[in-house]
Amino acid sequence: MCRFSVPLLLRPCIPLSLGSYWGSLAIPSAFAGLAARLLDEEKHLTRDLPGYAEYRRKVRYRLLPGLW
Repeated sequence: MCRFSVPLLLRPCIPLSLGSYWGSLAIPSAFAGLAARLLDEEKHLTRDLPGYAEYRRKVRYRLLPGLW
């Protein structure tokens, strides 16, 4: 799930590092889109990948420890 956790860390930093505080307004919608994509992929993997439902039961937090 590295392709999801890295954007969570970098996305808020990019507008701030460029000095674009207006660009920070897009961060919540970007996080919402990323969450929707993550949930859709979880649904797809649970349905189509044998053993993934068992993995989900064993590993509760797959994105950020203690959060998601």
